[in-house]
Amino acid sequence: MATLYVENVPDDLYKAVRRTAKQNRRSIAAEIISLLEANFPTEEQLRKRRELFEYAKRMHERKPPKGKFPPTEEMIREDRER
Repeated sequence: MATLYVENVPDDLYKAVRRTAKQNRRSIAAEIISLLEANFPTEEQLRKRRELFEYAKRMHERKPPKGKFPPTEEMIREDRER
């Protein structure tokens, strides 16, 4: 596992991270790791997002089924009568 050292962190930023870490009951290091995980997707996460996007695009491009469908109001009324 890699080690990351950060120098010259502005005081106000450090205080904000420290405050958030305390609220989340984490160490500052654990809070930074949590922030990195939330904001920098891994290659696997990016791959899954691309797959989902392609799937959504294919679904959007599909043509609706042929046939005559009743109006929405009629379907709602029928559903309420059940």
